[in-house]
Amino acid sequence: MMYIIKPKRLKKGDKVAVVSLSWGGLGEDKLIHKYEIAKERLKKEFELELVAMPNALKGSKFVYEHPELRAKDWMDAFKDKTIKAIFSSIGGDDTIRLLPYIDYDVIKNNPKIFTGFSDTTANHFMMYKAGVTSFYGPCILCDFSQYVSMYDYTVDAMKNILFDANPKFEIKKCNYWTNEHIEWCEENVEKEKKKLEDNKEYEILQGTGKVKGQLLGGCIELLDMINGTELWPSLEEWKDKILFIETSEEKPLSSYLKYFLRNLQAQGILDVINGVIVGKPQGEVYYEEYKEEYKRVIGIEAKRPDLPIIYNVNFGHSEPIGIIPYGVLCELDCDNKKITLLENAVI
Repeated sequence: MMYIIKPKRLKKGDKVAVVSLSWGGLGEDKLIHKYEIAKERLKKEFELELVAMPNALKGSKFVYEHPELRAKDWMDAFKDKTIKAIFSSIGGDDTIRLLPYIDYDVIKNNPKIFTGFSDTTANHFMMYKAGVTSFYGPCILCDFSQYVSMYDYTVDAMKNILFDANPKFEIKKCNYWTNEHIEWCEENVEKEKKKLEDNKEYEILQGTGKVKGQLLGGCIELLDMINGTELWPSLEEWKDKILFIETSEEKPLSSYLKYFLRNLQAQGILDVINGVIVGKPQGEVYYEEYKEEYKRVIGIEAKRPDLPIIYNVNFGHSEPIGIIPYGVLCELDCDNKKITLLENAVI
């Protein structure tokens, strides 16, 4: 089992930084109010002080044109001893452009909590390469600045995984979800998304009993983007892992998922991992179609009908989201439909 460095847990009064590592919309005039909402909410809900790194609020054009400054913000946030955690502003589509400017020793020697999802998958794999746990979870624009209030499911995950060094935490199914889109603008700050009852439990697509493994994964479109780069783990590194994967708001066709899974099969990854956790597709688009591809490619084509696959989990692009910590030992209990972190993710 790979040894991975765990960051220090969050404490009340900590200073945390926001970075714009991909899309720079947080700094646009139309969206800067979301930064202020997040700043106030983090103070009231968690007693954290949010600060922006120098280039985080300079707008999408500037941020796009300067991947080297995005990377500098990130590296400087790690090096700054007063900053205790780093939050991604949002995803996007070009975090991979930061790759030439990343100093893995800076990350390794200054381990800190880092959260985000979607395009931030690339950043998580940078941290994984450095040997430091990071967290596939909330970001500033989508979660911490949610209009009216944050989802209690996300707040609970924050407190149990990032604040408490919880040695055993069950990632439970959320009993509600939302498919409503509210445009980000100041006129809508009092509008709250309607919650829909989620009466579907975790679905066990295949597999029985219990399996264990360290968590590794992210958004499949971004996993596709880093495949073949220095960030992509070797087959030996994939051995005994629990793969967690989900799809983006672009809602890729089930055929895209099929091609992605066949690539994992061709690499031998499906032969060596211990289990798969699949996020609820946004809006439940292609919900049934995706299930069939997982069962067909993994169960039939890769001849792994024994490989546990737990479906409909709350992380990534379908609200509300929880937190998945990279490199942390996890247990999948197919018979009881449970996902449990078997060790603390922070110290």
